[in-house]
Amino acid sequence: MKARELIGTAQVPGGEPLRLFRRGDDFMIVLDRNELMSSRMSGSEEALALMTIERLGGGAGAPHLLIGGYGMGFTLRAALGALPATARITVAELVPEIIQWARGPMAELAAGCLDDKRVMIVESDVAEIIQAGPGTYDAILLDVDNGPDGLVRDTNEWLYSARGLAAARAALKPGGVLAVWSAAPDAAFVRRLRSAGFRVDEVAVRARSNGKGPRHVIWFAVPA
Repeated sequence: MKARELIGTAQVPGGEPLRLFRRGDDFMIVLDRNELMSSRMSGSEEALALMTIERLGGGAGAPHLLIGGYGMGFTLRAALGALPATARITVAELVPEIIQWARGPMAELAAGCLDDKRVMIVESDVAEIIQAGPGTYDAILLDVDNGPDGLVRDTNEWLYSARGLAAARAALKPGGVLAVWSAAPDAAFVRRLRSAGFRVDEVAVRARSNGKGPRHVIWFAVPA
């Protein structure tokens, strides 16, 4: 087996450093000893986009999506492939090196998605964007941290708190969808979603696009 090669590091504001590794054609983003993302596992991130767009009626019209966290771009690329030319996608990425890696060593993986005319990249905390845009988005897709447990930085937990969920609800247009990715189920978070006035659909999705790998969770929340 080929050894992992460290090709980049990035400091997360208010958190621990991220490290980008390459092993052959595969890339991994690691926090301490936790592998947060891998180019081998794209299935649940793609499902986050595709299942959300299905719930929007296939993206007809000119929907505006907010994606919290670029990651390795799986969610963004899947969304671009399913949305019309009239759509808009705002991508909030707090760590600038993530975008630099996407344009640099992972440019082939990015496949030009960052330069699509429908995409606007904002170097900011997605929480700030949500609070600044009431009634703005047809869908908000959150793949921030490892889910509601705030592994990467403690302040991420605000997004999943009662106040954060209320802000997300306010930022949605009528009929909008809040979609939240997580590495594992979280019954307490589901209760918070319902307390915030959402109807919730919890879906288990395999990590790999071939239907294999660990099960991840996506919550689709629609204002009741």
